[in-house]
Amino acid sequence: MSHHRAIAASILPLRLEAAGYAVGGEPLLSDISLTVTAGRRLIVMGANGAGKSLLLRLCHGLIAPTSGRRVWADGTHRPEAQAMVFQRPVLLRRSVAANLDYPLALRGLSRSARRDSVARTLDRFGLAPMADRPARLLSGGEQQRLALARAWSMSPEVLFLDEPTSALDPSATRIIEEMIEGFSAEGITIVMTTHDLGQARRLAEDVAFLHRGRLIAHHPAANFFAGPTAPEARAFLAGDLVWS
Repeated sequence: MSHHRAIAASILPLRLEAAGYAVGGEPLLSDISLTVTAGRRLIVMGANGAGKSLLLRLCHGLIAPTSGRRVWADGTHRPEAQAMVFQRPVLLRRSVAANLDYPLALRGLSRSARRDSVARTLDRFGLAPMADRPARLLSGGEQQRLALARAWSMSPEVLFLDEPTSALDPSATRIIEEMIEGFSAEGITIVMTTHDLGQARRLAEDVAFLHRGRLIAHHPAANFFAGPTAPEARAFLAGDLVWS
């Protein structure tokens, strides 16, 4: 039985309808129409400065579109149905176990329910041996594993991941990728940014390619990697630097 919690109405699909985001009149994202489909892994790609992190923040609700619309299927955005993990994980100055307990306490879970959930999460992701260690003394890979485990423990429908392995070595990266594949197998929808082509080829089911704040391509991964029609995407795949 999946850890994933059954709920009445899904917040997915998420639709962006000609969504844009401008600061001081300068458009940073422009005219983006995109659908995030339930149960898929969508990888957002593009050069540095293309707007990948902004797009994730816009989808998650950390920023609001300044033009166009963001529409969740159930008409809300229910924060408890989604989670986001950043490139550099945001961890409390507390133990590993306390980092897992805190968001559950905010949700109002009883002490015994939290204890069970924390134990299950520690065990599921191999974190039990470090349960009492200060989270901020963990290695980068361990911190990211904790951040992902904490997000998973909240039973999100959709998980936004912003360059979750860009600061990690290959072995730590592999562990994180295996976690992401496991989440996906449980039915959690993944929307993830990466600049790593190899990682995108390993994980993507769908690809959204951004260039200078515009959505240039949005295709199933096989079609995208077989040869996108947009010249900017072709140049990116060829390894030519596409600076925004």
